[in-house]
Amino acid sequence: MSVRLLLSRFSPCLIASRDVFHFSVIDYMAKDYARTDRIAEQIQRELADLIRLEVKDPRVRKVTLTGVEVTNDHAHAKVFYTSLDGDSPELLQGLERAAGFLRSQLAHAMKLRITPQLHFVYDASIERGAHLSQLIDQAVASDKKD
Repeated sequence: MSVRLLLSRFSPCLIASRDVFHFSVIDYMAKDYARTDRIAEQIQRELADLIRLEVKDPRVRKVTLTGVEVTNDHAHAKVFYTSLDGDSPELLQGLERAAGFLRSQLAHAMKLRITPQLHFVYDASIERGAHLSQLIDQAVASDKKD
């Protein structure tokens, strides 16, 4: 739903001739961000397949990609990953070593004008979530004892 339609629904008096241009710029910017999100999702899918099927480095076998953030100019992409083995420097080294290969394969698969440089960042949110869940379970168990 566009911003113009949303605002016209709730306050029709806000839409004036001088405001239409402003809202159309906002609509354009919102579409640009949506495209960036779609590109990030596609990069995540392609990278997951490439890591699973093409990368031969044994350090990179047990990795899960949890998300990708692409800059607005599509020049850089942060690739968030996690692993069952936790955050290991060997895993990061393996991903960084494969980054050039992965980028070249992305260029062939996605047909973008600019293929983003890949920057790998360990995502500890799953570990934090498991830790918080454990703390909640302990609190509930202690409440039942009392």
